[in-house]
Amino acid sequence: MVRGFGVWKRFTASAMAVLIASSWLLTACGSTEGASKKRIVVFNYGDYIDRNVLKKFEKETGITVAYEEFLTPEAMYTKYKNGTIHYDLICCSDYMLDKMIQEKDVRKIAFDKMKYTKNIGETYWDLSKNFDPDNAYSVPYFWGTVGILYNPSMLDFEPDSWTDLWRKDYKDNIIMQDSVRDSFVPALRQLGYSINTTDKGQLKEAQNLLIEQKELVQSYLVDEVRDDMANEQAAMAVIYSGEAGLARDYNEKLKFVVPKEGSDVWMDSWVIPNNGENYEGALKFLDFLCREDIAADNFDYVYYSTPNTAVLDQIDPEEKEEDPVIFQSEDVVKNCEMFRYLGKDMEEYYNYMWKELKAY
Repeated sequence: MVRGFGVWKRFTASAMAVLIASSWLLTACGSTEGASKKRIVVFNYGDYIDRNVLKKFEKETGITVAYEEFLTPEAMYTKYKNGTIHYDLICCSDYMLDKMIQEKDVRKIAFDKMKYTKNIGETYWDLSKNFDPDNAYSVPYFWGTVGILYNPSMLDFEPDSWTDLWRKDYKDNIIMQDSVRDSFVPALRQLGYSINTTDKGQLKEAQNLLIEQKELVQSYLVDEVRDDMANEQAAMAVIYSGEAGLARDYNEKLKFVVPKEGSDVWMDSWVIPNNGENYEGALKFLDFLCREDIAADNFDYVYYSTPNTAVLDQIDPEEKEEDPVIFQSEDVVKNCEMFRYLGKDMEEYYNYMWKELKAY
């Protein structure tokens, strides 16, 4: 499989073209009665699905997929709440789905009408209970952790702790995530606090640590982290496990570790919004994604950790051992937490703390 630098949560030229085309399609066709039953409107992270999967679904079912992409959960939420486009399916991250479920923005999923969701392993349904307590509103898609990607040839030690990102001898060789919740993880965990803390005193301690670290940081990035690490622009970086796996495709020197203090374990899942116009079509698409052959094709393309045990069972055990980034151990997962939606007031407070840090 060939995977280019423009994958996962990034707009490439071709992805932007698809976005523009699909937006035009949705605007032009959004009010056409009856047409909604012959198509589904899907909203997902950039380049987070094999386009051939969409084509296969259309061919098998006769249902057209109008597909649109977003860059961040916050951008997704803003556009969804705008209400101009009625999405039939949305794939997003745990804490944002937690928010949507709490706000009653999504419909219960009729699992009795689906036959392939049984391929999702129990471990991943259990993880989903962090934001979907009754497993009633979401279907797991991909999952992973946040850790440190590092280049051994640029270091004189093996990182295993978040405190390693505060080493003054590696000033300007450290990349942090340009993300509110993700950037607080290294500070909160090394202090022994939950990544879901609502204690303002604990958050202030974490912010002080991040301010102390700021002079050591080369840059705060999101998608560019993988590219810069692959091109040896920095020695260490905070990164999503899936992105770390892709970075290693271009630079075999790179290694990934989930620090011993623990980290964030994330889950991207599908939900069916209340204002969607083709509920039955959405169910068919979700079930289709869980089918073993389709899930295998999609895993090969996206190459993030899959919750589909039918796919995992077909993978050579040696391959799993050789790639602990994509196939992470249960011990690692048990030492991690999943982000929760903390309510509007705390969401605003985290944002305030982050803006204050960036302006320092």
